[in-house]
Amino acid sequence: MVNSETEINDDSSKSFEIAREIINVAENLQAQDILLLDVRAVCSYADAFVLLSGASDRQINSIKEAIDQHFGKGTQKLLHSEGDAPSGWILMDYSDVIVHIFSPSGRNYYGLEHVWRDAKDLVRIQ
Repeated sequence: MVNSETEINDDSSKSFEIAREIINVAENLQAQDILLLDVRAVCSYADAFVLLSGASDRQINSIKEAIDQHFGKGTQKLLHSEGDAPSGWILMDYSDVIVHIFSPSGRNYYGLEHVWRDAKDLVRIQ
């Protein structure tokens, strides 16, 4: 589901293309509760956050590795990554797109949807 009211200007359209590619990779691996947030109005360091959950450490690692491989050969480079599946949260920094891969309990604990509640939901896949 894409919010049709959201305007994406040329400067950030590349960011949202990258975010949608990440969502496609995650969906192919059965990621759960996928959320794309437009954070431009509330965040100075990124255009988009992609939040998603994996059901197990193995799935979380598979999603991270698949995203890494998808962009590993292209021009979009991973700038920074931290966390691991056992911690319940992996963060991947692709400059203007930040990916958060959670375990269900980690997602509930950190509550980023609440922290960034003023951001616009662009895509939500349950």
